[in-house]
Amino acid sequence: MSDFILEMRGITKTFPGVKALENVNLKVKEGEIHALCGENGAGKSTLMKVLSGVYPHGSYEGDILFKGEVCEFKDIKQSESLGIVIIHQELALIPYLSIAENIFLGNEQTKRGIINWNETTIKTRELLATVGLKESPNTHVINIGVGKQQLVEIAKALSKKVKLLILDEPTAALNEDDSENLLNLILELKQQGISSIIISHKLNEIEKVADSITILRDGKTIQTLDMHEDQVTEDVIIKGMVGRDLTHRYPERVPNIGEKIFEVQNWQVDHPEHEGRKMLDNINIHIQRGEIVGVAGLMGAGRTELAMSIFGKSYGRNIQGKLLLHGKEIQLNDISTAIQHGIAYVTEDRKDYGLVLIDDIKRNISLANLSKLSRHGVINENEEVLVAEDYREKLKIKTPSILQKTVNLSGGNQQKVVLSKWIYAQPEILILDEPTRGIDVGAKYEIYSIVNQLADEGKGILFISSELPELLGMCDRIYVMSEGRITGEVNREDATQEVLMKSMTRGRG
Repeated sequence: MSDFILEMRGITKTFPGVKALENVNLKVKEGEIHALCGENGAGKSTLMKVLSGVYPHGSYEGDILFKGEVCEFKDIKQSESLGIVIIHQELALIPYLSIAENIFLGNEQTKRGIINWNETTIKTRELLATVGLKESPNTHVINIGVGKQQLVEIAKALSKKVKLLILDEPTAALNEDDSENLLNLILELKQQGISSIIISHKLNEIEKVADSITILRDGKTIQTLDMHEDQVTEDVIIKGMVGRDLTHRYPERVPNIGEKIFEVQNWQVDHPEHEGRKMLDNINIHIQRGEIVGVAGLMGAGRTELAMSIFGKSYGRNIQGKLLLHGKEIQLNDISTAIQHGIAYVTEDRKDYGLVLIDDIKRNISLANLSKLSRHGVINENEEVLVAEDYREKLKIKTPSILQKTVNLSGGNQQKVVLSKWIYAQPEILILDEPTRGIDVGAKYEIYSIVNQLADEGKGILFISSELPELLGMCDRIYVMSEGRITGEVNREDATQEVLMKSMTRGRG
């Protein structure tokens, strides 16, 4: 019998105008953790959708062998019946159902056609114990954090007698502790004989858990590496992914910092629904011309709340304090006023708040500055095309056409469209909230270069990130937040991960 639980041979998948996969080969050994790496748009998620039946047999070329048998899956239910279960980056849980209802949704524990709730609860408790989640089966999913929701997804997979677990960017939205717990669980499942395929851009996590790595680039298999036999380093993986050495993860920059252009004074914000619950307390920060200012903090520290409350009061209630632009107080009571004053905000959630996914790249780029393209309320569509083509070229957006629907772009290219939109709005202050989340190292470098160029042009940048190395590599100065307050301010030359973490874990006392 073969050592391989899975073989994918010569997989080719074509979309209109794009060959997403070309003759891709993948072999996964029984009981191993196999990492799948590649830049955004390399074809990783497409390959897994072929495997799981999201793209049914007949819509692609090539063969899938599972446990030595040729498989022709027509849908997900068919692949799951053999024990192949995929957990997508966007979790597929229903927030207003309980944990138990979510775990057995579509797989209800019934007796004579009636749901046996007693059996459902007992099995849910057993599954939650297996994944280390101490929650009641009756708890609504909306009331637990993202890290716990990931564990519910894995419990759901285990309920389907999973033999091959596919995890697409499982830690992208998790903090360090939740990420560590999830990786340890994947290692425990390996001990139970469960094979896993993990897609991740976090190379340190891959090095920790993976037995083998297959690298895809431009829809083709580049190489498969054995973590135990080959000399595998992050640099080797990166070179395979991007086709070149990245000797520096962060582009070099000599800052030219000028006068103070934006200031937040005594900023206080209450929770939008719970009156009296203070989310931000006495925040004082400033940004100088040409400066990249970082904001560090653990999940829940108030970083996004700060960004959104500044940007046209799009978060919170009972907002107090002052915003000063060039030393003069300004009132930003809505988003359009914020844009008019030269403030732009690149949200951490590009799919829900940053883009109109069903619209094309051209319209998404022009959306925040339509007044520049219109006369008497009529948009000059020729000018709009020229603008979109210009940003497509400048930001290296990989797409066959600016008329391509934005939903069809990879995560990195979607992020470049969001950046294009706000750069075209010609802001003085650009707030970037997790600008490289879920993006591969090659696309990250390109986005870092864009940010540096904007700073060199004299714009002030507020750069929010959960990745401390990113803040240390990019920022001239870093504010640290904890529990809605500023707990530290560190210049670039004094900043280390240890210094930042000390302030990040400092409570209100």
